[in-house]
Amino acid sequence: MPGTVTLSFDNGPEPDATPAVLDVLRARGLRATFFVLGRKLAAHRALAERAHAEGHWIGNHTWSHAAPLGGAAPGVAEDEIGRTQALIGDLSHPDRLFRPQGGGGALGPHLLNRAALRHLRDGGYTCVTWTAVPGDFRDPDGWVDRALALCAGRTALVLHDLPNGAMRHLDRFLGMLIDRGTRFQQDFPDDCVLLRRGVAARDLSRFVTGGAEQAA
Repeated sequence: MPGTVTLSFDNGPEPDATPAVLDVLRARGLRATFFVLGRKLAAHRALAERAHAEGHWIGNHTWSHAAPLGGAAPGVAEDEIGRTQALIGDLSHPDRLFRPQGGGGALGPHLLNRAALRHLRDGGYTCVTWTAVPGDFRDPDGWVDRALALCAGRTALVLHDLPNGAMRHLDRFLGMLIDRGTRFQQDFPDDCVLLRRGVAARDLSRFVTGGAEQAA
């Protein structure tokens, strides 16, 4: 049975990768979410503006992507998220989309600390994770087969608009998904939504260092 895929691209925008990704998505008539880094957005805002104008959603993926926020020192998480969101400004999705760093795609309590969770709740953010990370950032030529295998059922797929050459395979990959009947949906699957506009959408304890019960 054909699956349904939500496309997202993390860690941009990059002038040597993002325009080509946008070209492919436009040619295919597909829309995705770009989870941007604040430090890159500051340098390449026009790329995010183009993505937004073409119907893609712009989300927050921290300022520096230095480390997962579960181990962040006091004040770091709020700065990483808040500084980036301020720069996103009117490019933001109404739900104020945020994706935590997984450190290679892992899910667990390293994603957030209690201060980060409190900041996300207070700011009315929608925090989303993923179901499939095929590793295009570390294997620019071998990721396609893994991605195809991972795209079964309802998939929230994480790719990266990085200048490592991986995205030269994007059009071929999307064509293979389309040929097997895959549907594309811009909304994220419910099981990837931790917070929706600041309200917990599921049990958060496994995603927060020290548990989530005292973060309200």
